[in-house]
Amino acid sequence: MASNIVKCLISIIFFTLIIKGLCVCTINNIQIGTQRSGREIKRKPEWNVSVINNCACPQSQIKLLCKGFQTEEPVDPNILSKDGDNCLLINGNTLQAFNTVKFSYAWDPPFLFWPKYSLVGSC
Repeated sequence: MASNIVKCLISIIFFTLIIKGLCVCTINNIQIGTQRSGREIKRKPEWNVSVINNCACPQSQIKLLCKGFQTEEPVDPNILSKDGDNCLLINGNTLQAFNTVKFSYAWDPPFLFWPKYSLVGSC
């Protein structure tokens, strides 16, 4: 009897996961691309950065490694705020599934941002 109950519960959990979809997202689902805009700001090339959540789940509290990041062009602190060696994206707010956040900066050479941390939400 107990064995049948356990099998039934496992089946329910299994089918719930299939219906809802498995969310196995990590910080590795945050993709960052940098491309030169063609403009110059104070004799420094401008770079356009796209941060993409390539996950079916929303992610928040996204922190990027940005040790040594400098710019001649101010970045909106509501999009990217620097705190020591880390940068917080969109004030820690949620970046929805498959959405992108963009910002620009001016420096030479280009700076490579790396995803460091995020909280993965429910799918």
